[in-house]
Amino acid sequence: MPVDHYENFPVASLLMPARLREPVEAIYAFARSADDVADEGDAPAVARLARLNDYRLALNAIGRGDAVADAVNDAALRPLFGRLARNIHRFDLPLQLFRDLLDAFSQDVGKTRYADFAELQDYCRRSANPVGRLLLHLYGEATPDKLRMSDAICTSLQLINFWQDVGIDWRKQRIYLPQDSMARFGVVADDIDAQRCDERWRALLAFEVQRARAMMLSGAPLARQLPGRLGWELRLIVLGGLRILERIEAAGYDVFRARPTLGKGDWARLVSRALLFRITA
Repeated sequence: MPVDHYENFPVASLLMPARLREPVEAIYAFARSADDVADEGDAPAVARLARLNDYRLALNAIGRGDAVADAVNDAALRPLFGRLARNIHRFDLPLQLFRDLLDAFSQDVGKTRYADFAELQDYCRRSANPVGRLLLHLYGEATPDKLRMSDAICTSLQLINFWQDVGIDWRKQRIYLPQDSMARFGVVADDIDAQRCDERWRALLAFEVQRARAMMLSGAPLARQLPGRLGWELRLIVLGGLRILERIEAAGYDVFRARPTLGKGDWARLVSRALLFRITA
């Protein structure tokens, strides 16, 4: 799951096998902490990038097998990286996936527009897909086909978060909607600033919602291929993402005045849908 809007989906939930909760929480703590460096507070960009580079140096130390305490100057970060190092070595997790996350967070510090969907998808490849890939590695299920389906699910979840949070991102002067899609439907930044939900906006977001849904459906069969608890966890995550898309549509694509989220009633519905999971692309 993407880490920047994590409240939509369970993290290390009761469906997660007990032996994997520790590594999942270690991965999540790393990603959440790095994302906060990029996104929270009022530090200047150069300070944020320098801080993220400290995270890279710590990952390099883990890769060399050096003591984390010697590589991390900030004592407050040593427990985080010590825990991460133990789990990376125990489960032989690919370091490049953690580096990809840092690259995406660093990009968020300075990049606020995406020319086309390919450019946005490349961002998602680094901001969201590594988390799904790491989970597959933890479960020993990282085959090429499963990695491909996981990437589709994770990218779709990231896109759903973007469409859910257009107004929130605009307050940070970010627009994740591809610029060529906006031009195709005649939507400009001033329309987002004015929260203008007219026919042009609805057509644009309907197009992007359908693109996210198609991508989710292309990866959804993975939930039936994974064993036990992970398969059930993934069913709920897939269904949760699709449910948010339904809520965006039900709101007439007005994500400015009522941010689509999942409530208690939705989770009861999702559990019943998970029992009858038959989603195919």
